[in-house]
Amino acid sequence: MDPKIILRNERDGDASAIGEVTAAAFMTLEISNHTEQFIIEALRAAKALTLSLVAQINGAVIGHIAFSPVTISDGSRDWYGLGPVSVLPAYQRQGIGKALIEEGLSRLKAMHAQGCCLVGHPDYYRQFGFKNPAGLVVEGVPPQVFFALSFDGRSPQGTLTFHAGFKADGHAAG
Repeated sequence: MDPKIILRNERDGDASAIGEVTAAAFMTLEISNHTEQFIIEALRAAKALTLSLVAQINGAVIGHIAFSPVTISDGSRDWYGLGPVSVLPAYQRQGIGKALIEEGLSRLKAMHAQGCCLVGHPDYYRQFGFKNPAGLVVEGVPPQVFFALSFDGRSPQGTLTFHAGFKADGHAAG
């Protein structure tokens, strides 16, 4: 990773740049519904962005990661969902996404989180210790793309629900 890259908390005034980075990062991804920027906006509006980090270079936001609370049917608490994570296409495959994930997981642990989960590419997230959890599911999500990482060794059981903001699609509810 380039030493000029700074990882920091989202600040007031970053929302527009985060939206642009997120839209650009997912624009050509076939498996995307292209709603990721709306998800972040909905999480922010609901005050559900537990952790929102940006990567910046020369003062410009080039990457972003969001963490938000999840609900687990067995009552497990202090679990968070990772995502979306975005890096501008020109900066992808340079370790910026990895740095955002590692920094975010470190900060979650420092906040005494119990674990983190996500829906993502099977070959990518295992490097961070994420595993396909036995006994924990997300309705409508194939188990091979759902991952969890327990920070305390305990694995919740049941159904996990991401924040309602993940249903945002950019259209006003009505």
